[in-house]
Parts: sequence; C-alpha cells; structure tokens
Amino acid sequence: MESDLLLHIANFSTLFMCMVLKFPQIFVLMRAKSSTGVSLNSLLLELIGFIVFVTYQMYYNYPPPTYLEYPILIAQDVILLLLILHYNGSLRQSLVYALLLIGGWKLLTVERWIIDLAMSLCTFISAASKFAQLQCMWRSKDAGQVSALSWAMATYTCMARIYTTTVTTGDVQVLVRFVAMTLLNLWVLLTVIYYQQRRSSSKKAD
Repeated sequence: MESDLLLHIANFSTLFMCMVLKFPQIFVLMRAKSSTGVSLNSLLLELIGFIVFVTYQMYYNYPPPTYLEYPILIAQDVILLLLILHYNGSLRQSLVYALLLIGGWKLLTVERWIIDLAMSLCTFISAASKFAQLQCMWRSKDAGQVSALSWAMATYTCMARIYTTTVTTGDVQVLVRFVAMTLLNLWVLLTVIYYQQRRSSSKKAD
C-alpha cells in the first residue's frame, strides 16, 4: 500500500514538474532576447533522445504514467528550439529540423530491431546532449542565459523515474539511462550555479 502511494507521488510529481520544466528556460530567453550559453546542439540531441525514448515505451506498451511527461517535454523543447533559432537569426532552418525529426520518428517503428537499436543508443545520445551544453559553458566560461531551475527540475524528474522504473517495468536499459541522466543533469546544474555565482561575484567586484 505504501509503495503504491510512493509510486503515485513519484509519477504525478514528475508529470507536474515536467509540465513546467522548460518554462524557466523559456522565460529567461524571452526576457534576455538572447540565447547566449544555451547550446543548440544540446537541445537537438535532447529532442532526439526524448523522441526515441517515448517511442520505445509506446512500442512495447509500457504503462502510460511512466512516460506521459515526454510528449510535454518534446513540445517545450520545440518552443525552445524556435526561440533559439529566432534569436540566432536562423528561424528558416526550423522547417528542415521539423522534417528530419518527423522523418526519423516514423523510421523508428518500421522494424523492431530499429527501435531496439535506437533505444540502446538513446543513453549515449542523451548523454551527448548534456556534454554539448557543458562544452558550450566551458568554452564561454559563462552560463549565459541557462536556467539553473530547469536543470534542477530535470535532475529531480530523472531521480523519480529511477524509482518508478524499478518498481514497474524493471527495464535495465531504461534504468541505466535514468541513472546516467541524473548524474549528468546534476553536473550541468552545478556548472551553471558555479558560473552564475562567479559572474555575480565579478559584478560585485566591479
């Protein structure tokens, strides 16, 4: 009974948090009218990872509460992508990205081995998205317009999904992905906090 309650709390808190997870980042970009520090490559890789993951879950008829947040996250990432392209002056490229993402999504379910292979690569794709964001900040030595709150919420949702996956499907591939994403999200979060504090200290010194 208690485990069922914990499962419901984990599922619904994750879903609720994911409904607003990207909002802080979206608002930061809109307020600054700049995408400085936010990696386009990271966002594209994250989108691919989300699409592969949710398609895999749906293909194998996993319980909807274990992946319901991903369509919401994909929609928010699409908004972020459009904002970044807009502020970079390359909004026309959005059509190309849309065609590639939709075409890739359709391809995933053509054969079972394709979705299985994509899922086995999903962790590496998602990890690459985090490293792309880290590299962007390391290169500029500044967190720019990156939202620490969004990354904090992402860290929590991955931790919650470790628990829900353990007590529902027990899928090892999915568990490995969430453990890796928790650690990498935390790494990005700490890096953002570090650069933001350093920038704040620098402003005070000036």
